[in-house]
Amino acid sequence: MAINTSNEDWREVGNNDSGERAWLLQSPSVDSAEHLELERRPGGGVSSWGAVFIVVNAALGAGLLNFPAAFNMAGGVTAGVILQMFMLIFIISGLVILGYCSQVSNESTYQEVVRVTCGKVTGVLCEIAIAVYTFGTCIAFFIVIGDQLDRLIAGVAHRGDDAVTNYWYTDRKFTIVVTAVLVILPLSIPKEIGFQKYASALSVMGTWYVTTVVIIKYIWPDKEFMPGVFPTSSASWTAVFNAMPTICFGFQCHVSCVPVFNGMSKRAIKPWGVVVTFSMIICLFVYTGTGVCGFLTFGSTVSQDVLMSYPSDDIAVAIARAFIVVCVVTSYPILHFCGRAVIEGLWLRLQGEQVEVCVRREQRRRILQTLLWFFITLILALFIPDIGRVISLIGGLAACFIFVFPGLCLIQVKLSETDRRTSSWHGQLVFGIVMVTLGAFIFGLTTTNSIYQDVIR
Repeated sequence: MAINTSNEDWREVGNNDSGERAWLLQSPSVDSAEHLELERRPGGGVSSWGAVFIVVNAALGAGLLNFPAAFNMAGGVTAGVILQMFMLIFIISGLVILGYCSQVSNESTYQEVVRVTCGKVTGVLCEIAIAVYTFGTCIAFFIVIGDQLDRLIAGVAHRGDDAVTNYWYTDRKFTIVVTAVLVILPLSIPKEIGFQKYASALSVMGTWYVTTVVIIKYIWPDKEFMPGVFPTSSASWTAVFNAMPTICFGFQCHVSCVPVFNGMSKRAIKPWGVVVTFSMIICLFVYTGTGVCGFLTFGSTVSQDVLMSYPSDDIAVAIARAFIVVCVVTSYPILHFCGRAVIEGLWLRLQGEQVEVCVRREQRRRILQTLLWFFITLILALFIPDIGRVISLIGGLAACFIFVFPGLCLIQVKLSETDRRTSSWHGQLVFGIVMVTLGAFIFGLTTTNSIYQDVIR
């Protein structure tokens, strides 16, 4: 259900405003709401090129900053690139499967496709996973803000990166809190998020600019750069999997791409397959360029946030930091919006309240949910040291969105078919089982390892 303030806005489908529909994840999907509205007009819909732009923008996000460190964890450039190429096969397949299952189920959001195809229990688990994923991403956004503002202030004050200052107003925790309370909180309370079209353009510009800066700094490095050692192989077979959460977090656009498929002018699997393949290749070049060049610039000394490895007085890098801060500040409310929508839907189904009662209490619930979400994510971000620890935890959930849920949907759709079961049918069923198994393995291994390394130790 869409959660709005008037009774006539309560519809299962056909909500034309931005509404409380949770399908924007990872980074704002540019002008997606406007594009998707065209589907309801005669002859309207998103063109293939428009869909490519939206999918690319949905995939590119703050996870870009962690890719050089992921290459270091994977054991070097060769291992990192091979791992990306291997996972890209399943990432593209998952997007195609979601489009196919969306057609079969006649649903236009990720969670509803899972609910209709796999049942209520799996649907609830999917919604909980979306809520936890958006919650963790919001924490990561606060950490990114603190990292970038810390270096920007150091550059403006002309002090070294390792210099210690006793000024309370330059303290990292203070700058995070001020930015959060004065900017992010007011953007998070409203019922709608119409500013997403502006955030989307900034997100695209910011990620491309960061990649360009990292590549240029590798080609023409500063003389004072002292890179660490360059590992040529992974320390252990499990260490390779430590890079998987970052890759999953970076390429995860599956939740936000189901409505994109439904908004295309040619709502068919073949053009959708071309769109997602081309989109993921573009993302591959961006992530690989940043990961390879960032790793080869700093080696084993690269920070979890690659921009933190550069000196604070570098003007080009300072502009990249400013871009990232603006992108993250505008992306947080959108991610919070998605999580809030899922929590609201779960709450209403659990309570079984009447529509009229829910509408009257909507504003009070929304404000309470927003304040609780905001302050809990803020407090956790103040005490978590780097973005890598958050990504290592929620990256496993991203693997569920890429592998597990699409695989389950494919299995259920194939099992529900009554036609003659050909070799193609068996092949697709086996592929779905492989996706679920691989996704469960990645989720279990990376999450367990992250909890052991970052929480227990």
